[in-house]
Amino acid sequence: MHRENTRVVQIGDRKIGGGNPILIQSMTNTKTQDVAATVAQILELERAGCEIIRCTVPDMEAARAISEIKRQIHIPLVADIHFDYRMAIAAMENGADKIRINPGNIGGPDKVKAVAEVAARRGIPIRVGVNSGSLEKRLIEKYGGVTAEGIVESALDKVHGMEELGFYNLVISIKSSDVLMCVKAHELLAERTDYPLHVGITESGTVFSGNIKSAVGLGLILHQGIGDTVRVSLTGDPVEEIRSAKLILRTLGLRRNGIEVVSCPTCGRTRIDLIGLAEKVEKLVEDYPLDIKVAVMGCAVNGPGEAREADLGVAGGQGEGLLFKKGEILRKVPEEQLLDALKEELDHWK
Repeated sequence: MHRENTRVVQIGDRKIGGGNPILIQSMTNTKTQDVAATVAQILELERAGCEIIRCTVPDMEAARAISEIKRQIHIPLVADIHFDYRMAIAAMENGADKIRINPGNIGGPDKVKAVAEVAARRGIPIRVGVNSGSLEKRLIEKYGGVTAEGIVESALDKVHGMEELGFYNLVISIKSSDVLMCVKAHELLAERTDYPLHVGITESGTVFSGNIKSAVGLGLILHQGIGDTVRVSLTGDPVEEIRSAKLILRTLGLRRNGIEVVSCPTCGRTRIDLIGLAEKVEKLVEDYPLDIKVAVMGCAVNGPGEAREADLGVAGGQGEGLLFKKGEILRKVPEEQLLDALKEELDHWK
């Protein structure tokens, strides 16, 4: 099912599915009951571009903390629940905008029903699904191991169980650390349901390896029109997840807001600290709400021509560089002033 045709689900004041923009998620790694630390991290994630945040709710203290956390943040909050249905109910009573459960480990059909009844009464969506690591033994035996087909069957079994309770306000999530298995599972699932899908490559790894696996997997999934909300799962600062997700979406043409930075890979002609300059430019442009492309090139001879498609750029030389706009040179600038000159142009961009 192409994302344009999936069901619309309301999460707080945001909507996913039905062609709405793909929303970027992350998850806090603070103790949820530490309200100050959790709020501080969420606000930092908001500034980076996070649009939905998930917090773990392992106990009643964490569930009660949601009320105060919600009061201080500006994006929808999802409560992540495992094993104890009472935490799901308490989280909803304290203001969670959505809950994430695995109906298979929440405590039995009667407990799932109790959660569904509260969610239905409060208009709160439930995200259900499965990770490849938690696939049921019967499905592993049926398919001869952990497979995409087994993951999809497991997820749909949980969906059908919720539907039997008369609950349809659902988001589905199926994840695997095996990139190609994850891609295939999403392809199979999209053929069989119109519920919106939360996509991600689980346990993808550190910022370096996790970014590569996530870019490959999410790129293949999202480019097919599959996926309504996304998380890049990284072992690192959650802010890196937001930066990566934004770049993946922008690269696929699914996001247009924000400055895209392109830079050359350096060569023997490079006479400036291009790597350092490119990193500073990436940091500089984060706060500009401009839909333009900025180039950072190492060679003043070829740079402006090679980056002609860029809206604005700098190209290095021997102790100096060029500031250019749409391939046309604006002026020469001493190397140490290149960043300031670029900032000045951005500040007055029209």
